[in-house]
Amino acid sequence: MSKPVTTNRDFSIEDVVNDVRERGDAALVEWSQLFDKTTADKPERAVAYGDIPTAAVLDAAQSVRTWHAAQRPADVMLEVSPGVTLERRWTPLRSVGIYVPKGLVSSLIMSAVPAQVAGVERIVVCTPPNGAPAVAAAAALLGIDEVWAIGGAQAIAAMAYGTESIAPVDKIFGPGGGAVNTAKLLVSRDVAIDLPAGPSEIVVVADIGYDEEIIQQEIAAQMEHGPDSRGFIVRVGDDIEAALTQVESYAAEHVALLGERAESLANRIRNAGAVFVGPYSPVPAGDYATGGNHVLPTGGWSKSTGGLGLEAFMKTVTVQRVTKEGLERLAPTIEALAELEDMPAHKKTARR
Repeated sequence: MSKPVTTNRDFSIEDVVNDVRERGDAALVEWSQLFDKTTADKPERAVAYGDIPTAAVLDAAQSVRTWHAAQRPADVMLEVSPGVTLERRWTPLRSVGIYVPKGLVSSLIMSAVPAQVAGVERIVVCTPPNGAPAVAAAAALLGIDEVWAIGGAQAIAAMAYGTESIAPVDKIFGPGGGAVNTAKLLVSRDVAIDLPAGPSEIVVVADIGYDEEIIQQEIAAQMEHGPDSRGFIVRVGDDIEAALTQVESYAAEHVALLGERAESLANRIRNAGAVFVGPYSPVPAGDYATGGNHVLPTGGWSKSTGGLGLEAFMKTVTVQRVTKEGLERLAPTIEALAELEDMPAHKKTARR
């Protein structure tokens, strides 16, 4: 799609992404005018104003900082065999883009603070114009100044491919609705993403007869995220294994365990983004205050991936050092496998 946006035509999320990729700022502005009713003729930075709970923002950020700093992976160096030394070192990404859904300051904290702990040099934030002032104010408290009042699939495309105003990033983070997650999956062919996080999900696992009010509190809290949120209740009776099988089949974003029998499953649950144990561990405590990350896998992704952690903002580089004597020891293996695979140039490197 390379023509200016019009309101009387059908389009897909892929159309939006491709248009921003091809036409840059012009497309970004036009899609924002269509979706968010903006009037600016160029992409605009978010301007901080209004009151936000400064102490709460800083307290939440400190908890996230403390927990994620403890996750820093160790570099490894090993002499695998005489004269052959391997090193695997962790290094921060150079730049990341963070998508923050409308007004969700907590989602900014969950991605921006780990990026800072990892040592990322450039952090770009995009958030819908409605709610952008609060996000910009929180970003300022965290020391982040590149915050754009741009939402939706067009924001994901801008961060992935760059425009005249916004330089592209190396990886994109942050939860979002259907359009945002579709856009993230589309651009993942060209730029890394964290995971498609959203819509919200919860499985409440409760002993039969457990306080229904607490169960419904947990369900209601997640339903606040939007009409596409999903909530399930699993009752634990005599057949605890059947309950575990049911929980695992949901592979949900959040699992809340309520009651002695339900809580006994905590260390056996494999398919969940985050598990909350007991009546005093409500899921919103993790959303806001514990320091655990609330950017979690949804849509069954918890079968294969976990929630956001410090390592997502880093990557590894492997360094290999081989001495003359070491290469002599490796030569027979190199030559034999090179011959097997018909790679004569590979074989030749074994003797220097």
